[in-house]
Amino acid sequence: MNSVTTSPSLIVRNARIAFGDRVVADKLTLEFPAGRTTCLLGRSGVGKTSLLRWLAGLLPDTERAHPVAYMAQRDLLLPWLDVLGNVMLGYRLRHDREALRAAEPRARALLAEVGLGDRLTDRPGALSGGMRQRVALARTLCEDRVVVLMDEPFAHLDAVTRLELQDLAARLLAGRTVVLVTHDPLEALRIGDQIRVLSGTPLAAGPILEPPGPIPRDPADPALLALQARLISELRSVA
Repeated sequence: MNSVTTSPSLIVRNARIAFGDRVVADKLTLEFPAGRTTCLLGRSGVGKTSLLRWLAGLLPDTERAHPVAYMAQRDLLLPWLDVLGNVMLGYRLRHDREALRAAEPRARALLAEVGLGDRLTDRPGALSGGMRQRVALARTLCEDRVVVLMDEPFAHLDAVTRLELQDLAARLLAGRTVVLVTHDPLEALRIGDQIRVLSGTPLAAGPILEPPGPIPRDPADPALLALQARLISELRSVA
């Protein structure tokens, strides 16, 4: 289910991200193409999440250029709400009853899309980790934003569930402008239209890599595995 018709590009110009004396980025310029998924790779602590939070307008003295949906590393489901209530949480927090009523059919349809149409009244404690992330994905999409920011959304799942959710996300996010942070080169290669490796202090982005073939790509494809080896080598070589 995808009602997006026009997605904007995201452009970062001369961005500065700092926490006290620690400068994460200075004069950083990047472009995230409209309607495509850009995956950001980098070593731990390089500033990937800080950049994502800057894009979301979640850091002090930052503003969002476009309305965004943000999917964090953890599912952040509220244990006292059922599955449907969690998916519609954003509308509840905005106290807009009309929008809340209008969003319910979309929320139900999205939960059916992610395979949880029969679990609407379950609490999060009754769900597996993979199911919880499916709920979080449905909640992200229920906001119906043309820009989606994702911070390692599948990092804490087993290998098979990760592959399944990558496939699902690739289908449901098609046509949106997506920025996805990941530590996993193969994940980036499977679902990214383009990949950038972040490194350095202050932060810099490496050249654009555009993997060939339709998304989601076959994780056993020898060409993809060769690109994975190349990316791992690049990550090993950067600070």
